[in-house]
Amino acid sequence: MIQIMPIGGYNEFGKNMTAVKIDDSVIILDMGLHVEKYISFNGEDNKIKFSRETLIKEGIIPDDSIISAWKNKVKAIIPSHAHLDHIGAIQFLAKNYKAPILCTPYTAEVIKVLTEDEGHKIKNTITILNSNETFNLSPDLKIEFIHMTHSIPHTVMVAIHTKYGTILYANDFKFDNFPVLGKKPNYGKLKRIGENGVIALIADGTGAMESQKTPSESVAREMLKDLLVSDTLDCRNIIVTTFSSHIARLKSIIEYAIKIGRRPVLLGRSMSKYVLAAENIELVDFSKHVEIYKYQSQVSKFLKNISKQRSQKKYLLICTGHQGEERAVLGKIAYGEIKFDLNENDCIIFSSRVIPTKTNEHQWDKLITQLKYDKVRIFSDVHVSGHASREDHRYLIELVKPKHLIPAHGSKEMTLELVKLAKELGYDSKHVHHVVNGELLEL
Repeated sequence: MIQIMPIGGYNEFGKNMTAVKIDDSVIILDMGLHVEKYISFNGEDNKIKFSRETLIKEGIIPDDSIISAWKNKVKAIIPSHAHLDHIGAIQFLAKNYKAPILCTPYTAEVIKVLTEDEGHKIKNTITILNSNETFNLSPDLKIEFIHMTHSIPHTVMVAIHTKYGTILYANDFKFDNFPVLGKKPNYGKLKRIGENGVIALIADGTGAMESQKTPSESVAREMLKDLLVSDTLDCRNIIVTTFSSHIARLKSIIEYAIKIGRRPVLLGRSMSKYVLAAENIELVDFSKHVEIYKYQSQVSKFLKNISKQRSQKKYLLICTGHQGEERAVLGKIAYGEIKFDLNENDCIIFSSRVIPTKTNEHQWDKLITQLKYDKVRIFSDVHVSGHASREDHRYLIELVKPKHLIPAHGSKEMTLELVKLAKELGYDSKHVHHVVNGELLEL
């Protein structure tokens, strides 16, 4: 028998966690936190320790007590990639299970860097499995990582091969055929898995409302090139803010900064952590060309120093704060906590899109209002999504032909769009399961 327990991420955008029980063995897929709640609770610079109970009560991490009866049956914890909404709760929850963490090299390195920086220690063994490799968890269970593209390196779809068929976990993904960093998705493996029989597909519904195929990251690279490598952007200071974990995007920004003769500078604690992890496994070598300032005291000192030479157009600043967070570097600059005057001679590029929650939208609108008050030139939405859109989902479903479809990772409105698509493709209500956190599904 196969039982699937949605623990987090089925009611909301964030804190993804799913437990799959095959006969007497349990596999936990992802163990994430609710990023915006964590940042508002924790800030960016403060190392504050909270109890598991407090974090669950505040809705920051999943409430895994709903699988307490399965606790001793857990054979592996498998995060699909290194975003905080998929790995951020590992430092708080993994110790409850006597099971290894199985993940790709970059995901493993990010877990190590994040936990060391936060002062936590993970006792679980971390076992590295590369993309497109398999791991025999038991005689009846085999794990296969399928290389996938997303907005962070070493993202995979996780295939759990059982005697009943394959369970395919696709949280998060996009089909990028022209990636800036790494290879395109492994369509051949997906096709083979589909031919052998997929009993259930658990899929990211975040972008299912978008009637398109998600554009390649190379499109975002060209958008940045069009903006930065031109004669139209004549600014005293250029500030770019984007996702800290988006190594491919940072690569493009850094390369274009150098091309236009500006020194790229990374500002912010989270950005420094993701870059450090990428450099530790030799995925990139940004430090050769980039100055990195991690803590507020370092950022403030650097900005104070360059304020005296701001007419030289010497730097391109890359900082945290793309969602309008008051505690991130851009927010602290805008609201005066970090002293760095902005005016009509300065440009701010948002190489990002606001994650669609009320909190994010409110704080982003507030930040934009403040920046407009300072008369700063603003360039927004210089970005392409890392999530699959409706047509990507259509292709995935047609490629792997799952018997059952389980939408995940998003609000009710998002996941319902995936339900509608499945019905359009001929699925009936017995084979499409719109579940919520804590709703056990038996197949």
